[in-house]
Amino acid sequence: MTQERFKVIPAVHVFFVRDGQILMLRRLNTGYEDGNYSVPAGHVEGGEPIRNAAAREVREETTIVVELDDLRLIHTMHAFANDGERVNFFFAP
Repeated sequence: MTQERFKVIPAVHVFFVRDGQILMLRRLNTGYEDGNYSVPAGHVEGGEPIRNAAAREVREETTIVVELDDLRLIHTMHAFANDGERVNFFFAP
């Protein structure tokens, strides 16, 4: 019997902090946490480096273009979610 491999969902989150304030977006019409606030975030696509995913999500959600070299990894976190286990990567420019 072939056993399905264990999978973890990778996600990225990007914090823009200026003068003690954090850029937050209100989630609407996404089907996930709609109505709540979040920093720019999203899933990593297959074969995509996490830093590229962070820059892509920022561009898609805010139109802000972030250079890859400007993103620094500030934290990682494993979490259990309704749709499986996740590894979250947190960045700041």
